[in-house]
Amino acid sequence: MTETSNTPSRLFARWHGLRAAAAAMLVCGLLAACTGEQFQKGYILPPGALEQIPIGASQDQVLIVLGTPSTVATLNGEVFYYISQRSSRPVMFMNQQVIDQRVIAVYFDKNRQVVRLANYGLKDGKIFDFISRTTATSGQEMSYLTPLFKLLSFN
Repeated sequence: MTETSNTPSRLFARWHGLRAAAAAMLVCGLLAACTGEQFQKGYILPPGALEQIPIGASQDQVLIVLGTPSTVATLNGEVFYYISQRSSRPVMFMNQQVIDQRVIAVYFDKNRQVVRLANYGLKDGKIFDFISRTTATSGQEMSYLTPLFKLLSFN
């Protein structure tokens, strides 16, 4: 007579293989649960929104395109600030690291018309306008932007 396929040694080998596969799937599942995350806080700029706001546009047009600002200031006219921050953590349960901080500023004159747009961020640790490609200088505007960036940073 020939040996049947249900001998105890074959059953043990199958059971052992299934246990090893289940353990491998469990480890993969646990590692997948620990992968990193990205966070967006504050204002999310819609694609192409800044291009829809020409110099001379009305304050109402800015509100329609960009929505309600994060904060408003009065510096020789009114300024709308839209503040955002992106951060990530490579592995769950670790501290978040800031990837990008942005402050979009829309400057208005006394007639509530746009006179300037700025997209401030940090470049080499300094506040930088990514639209005009300039670093902000000291003055009223700088004294308002610096605390905003310090408030947003976690470090």
